[in-house]
Amino acid sequence: MTDTVQPATEASTAAKTTLDINDIQRLLPHRFPFLLIDRIVELDRKKRIVAIKNVTINEPFFAGHFPGMPVMPGVLIVEAMAQAGGVLLFTEVEDRESKLVLFTGIERAKFRRPVVPGDQLRIEVDVRVWRGNAGRMEGAAYVGDKLAAEALVSCRLVNRLRAAPTSSPETAGS
Repeated sequence: MTDTVQPATEASTAAKTTLDINDIQRLLPHRFPFLLIDRIVELDRKKRIVAIKNVTINEPFFAGHFPGMPVMPGVLIVEAMAQAGGVLLFTEVEDRESKLVLFTGIERAKFRRPVVPGDQLRIEVDVRVWRGNAGRMEGAAYVGDKLAAEALVSCRLVNRLRAAPTSSPETAGS
């Protein structure tokens, strides 16, 4: 059995209501170990997105958080909410190769229960305010039917800056 990955066109990615990891990677610049969503199971443009994060013991943060009692850091759960919101925002952006979605705020973050290896995190993000280059979204993360975390996140679409060279002929060897 062979799997063939077909490249998604801009239009087909924007029109889909579910996305796999390949579709997500076409939209977000994040990569391992910082890509924190595995699948989009619901996408209602400019309104709502539902993402899945399969939490495994192989996550690099579990080595130190906490030895003998691994717990997913709450800040990474909020980051997963922001990434889901970023997917939702990026489905509306045509020139996303030249853009980044940056966090601009986190409000009312609450952590209700630990998320541990073996859990499947369902991240639900609803748009509260949407402008062409900014958004405010309400996120909730569930394990099964139990609320694990919630937060209001805001973000802004910015131009991606070109990385400055690390050395030039004038500074080489300094």
